[in-house]
Amino acid sequence: MILLISTLDTKGKEALYLKDRIEALGGRVLLMDISMGRDSGIEADIKPSEIALKAGEELGKLREKERAYITETMIRGGKEIALELYEKGKVKAVIGIGGSTGSLMATEIMRALPFGVPKLMVSSTAALPGLSTRYIGTGDIMLFHSVIEISGLSYLLRNVLDRAARAIVAMCDAELKVERGKAVALTMLGPCEMCARRVREALEERGFQVIGFSAAGIGDRAMEEMIRKGFFGGVVDLATGGVLEHLIGGMRDAGPNRMEAAGEVGIPQVVSVCGLNHITPPKKAYTEDHKKRRKYDLDRHRTWLRASVDELKMAAEAFAEKLNKAKGPVTVVIPLKGWSSVDRPGSPTYDPEEDMVFVMELKKRVDPRIKIVEVDANMEDEEVSRVIVDEFLSLYT
Repeated sequence: MILLISTLDTKGKEALYLKDRIEALGGRVLLMDISMGRDSGIEADIKPSEIALKAGEELGKLREKERAYITETMIRGGKEIALELYEKGKVKAVIGIGGSTGSLMATEIMRALPFGVPKLMVSSTAALPGLSTRYIGTGDIMLFHSVIEISGLSYLLRNVLDRAARAIVAMCDAELKVERGKAVALTMLGPCEMCARRVREALEERGFQVIGFSAAGIGDRAMEEMIRKGFFGGVVDLATGGVLEHLIGGMRDAGPNRMEAAGEVGIPQVVSVCGLNHITPPKKAYTEDHKKRRKYDLDRHRTWLRASVDELKMAAEAFAEKLNKAKGPVTVVIPLKGWSSVDRPGSPTYDPEEDMVFVMELKKRVDPRIKIVEVDANMEDEEVSRVIVDEFLSLYT
């Protein structure tokens, strides 16, 4: 079954047309109506009253409350129903159509379903600044910008919906077969790209499947979610700067739960420190202190500021708190001659003596069962990647 999500009180004719086109192509559709206002008069498979009830509300009373509350309630109920249908094997893909509110609601519901379940959102607001990232978040959602408003079955909109129907039906053939066990999650970032490549190739030679995540705030959040859902048997976490970025409000903020999932599920993890001694506050939020910091311009859009001693201590405290809770084995690998390719002698932010503040603070706070390995090399040197691979293999076996 393909779950079709829309607000039928405003997009009823369009949703029914899409449903007919999908079924004409051999798909079977479950229609979920997330309408928040008046009754649509269209008989949906999953009615607004069912969605509200799933979230603990009676629809009539819910409609008397503030719009924001209604929206969140319908999302919550929709997510629970969608996940239940998936877990019972009744849903193998999901598609939505809507404007801004409908797209926000439908994509929130889509993200309740795991990676690999086809997800397609047809939205008239997919290109609006700031909204596309909210629609996708950490989900593997495909956005289809309709360009024109989803209102009335003009020949242009019929063409959009015809293409969307073909896309979601075709996507259903791409079934994901999850291969746990020897699947390893690997965080990576441009300034430790060489290390990540060496680690990936070395582990692949030993039969592991290595899945990389760009640790720029979204990819590493997604990794944490996928770890909790059982996708991986181990983690090599090279780029952990998102931990400190969360504490200081940086652009690579990976959320409050960064670097916790592997410990919660008990899989082996090797952790390192690429990007941890630099911060990326939004330039519009620079303080006078930020303006005086040593900096490294990665390109004309991205500037890394040197983390302060106090921030390094904060990072060490957060590391220790998270890693001490780990149910599985943990090794921390720390290069002593710079934590990234931009952190070498000659770089304006290179300061191994200040980096040792983090190391000493971490040693004071971390549980004795957690191994800390110091390597007299730069993160991008071959020796560091070799040590990381060796440490991971020792934990995995």
